[in-house]
Amino acid sequence: MPHNHADRYISNLTKNTYALILAGGRGSRLYELTNSRAKPAVYFGGKFRIIDFPLSNCINSGIRRVGIATQYKSHSLIRHINRGWGHFKADASEFVDVLPASQQKGEDWYLGTADAVYQNLDIIKSERPKYVLVLSGDHVYRMDYGLLIAEHVDNNADMTVCCLEVATEEAAGSFGVMTVNTDNKVIAFDEKPAQPNEIPGKPGQCLASMGNYVFNTEFLIEQLEKDCSTEGSSRDFGHDIIPSIIQDKNVFAYSFKDPDCDNQPYWRDVGTLDSFWEANMELVEPQPQLDLYDKAWPIWTYQEQLPPAKFIFDNEERRGMALDSTVSGGCIVSGSTIRKSLLYSSVHTHSYSVIEESVLLHGCDIGEKCKLKKVIVDSKCMIPAGLTIGYDKVQDIANGFRVTDKGVTLVTRDMLKALAKKQIDQINSKDSGSKEWTAID
Repeated sequence: MPHNHADRYISNLTKNTYALILAGGRGSRLYELTNSRAKPAVYFGGKFRIIDFPLSNCINSGIRRVGIATQYKSHSLIRHINRGWGHFKADASEFVDVLPASQQKGEDWYLGTADAVYQNLDIIKSERPKYVLVLSGDHVYRMDYGLLIAEHVDNNADMTVCCLEVATEEAAGSFGVMTVNTDNKVIAFDEKPAQPNEIPGKPGQCLASMGNYVFNTEFLIEQLEKDCSTEGSSRDFGHDIIPSIIQDKNVFAYSFKDPDCDNQPYWRDVGTLDSFWEANMELVEPQPQLDLYDKAWPIWTYQEQLPPAKFIFDNEERRGMALDSTVSGGCIVSGSTIRKSLLYSSVHTHSYSVIEESVLLHGCDIGEKCKLKKVIVDSKCMIPAGLTIGYDKVQDIANGFRVTDKGVTLVTRDMLKALAKKQIDQINSKDSGSKEWTAID
């Protein structure tokens, strides 16, 4: 099919596509930030959650039939989807469905990425799409999936793997890497190789899998049923399906590029505390690479009806102000100074506090005379008055906070409860000590 035809039929292609977002990820390298929520439900960018990015990409690309496969600690994710994404017209074949691991095909929960799709095959078949788009639910990026599906059709592909161009030293040991010929046909796949193969004609660069795939529906069903009966399969696209089909099927790599220029677009895996902090900090730059203000490609989400952010007190001793920062609705900055920080919805900071280079999640309350630097404060934490965090690593660890190698400190409600209990125990032991002394005296 000539390319201009693919462009012309792009709306039909996306209409004929069912997207399945894999959102069961635990996100264990985010430690306590994912103790009560799946990684796709983690807050990002002031008022969004990570899942909002692939979902918004689907809607903005014209894909209106979406399933979300959930598994690990999915309550907050399901609640968010129901509140923020439940407005589609089911009678017009538009929907965002939550698909928990419901053991439709046997006794097991989702065993791997391929199994998560296999267990929902009946649901996919009932929609009779021509193409199935399988998406990772835990990355932050903006992408027109229509261009990806058009290239898939153009190449007469059975499967297309969405890839990023990454420096070989960055990909080594951390990404699945595609080896392609000059037509971008995949000829080999290596899971986290020590020495990735380079892109033809681009020394030092390799194609790293983003965990996003397009399949012709019939082909997908055939391969998943075959994989299900394969002894010893880990039921994973990267480990099992891709290596088994690249020799005799049409598997292509699609390079995720900015359509207006040849640059690598914004894409972040906010899977560690450091990368989560860094990606949020990028958003407070004067011109961040991820433009959340672009009306042509909005990021949709659920948001409470909140009053505007408010800054109060204007005198030399305590001035409520935020500099080089992003402040969401419902926040009250009361006599405190916010620098290079990102405040999510309904955060309240009190007088004489100074907050720098920090990420304060939804509903935090920062007491008077606190000092915070390079801190991630989990949602609904109450930081007691006078507490200093982020200036003394040894003290922070002694207080029960988690400090990363790059010096980012994570604070959660459980950590604060444990610290309060420890302080009460210390006071009680001092009191009992003084009573004993009096008795002896």
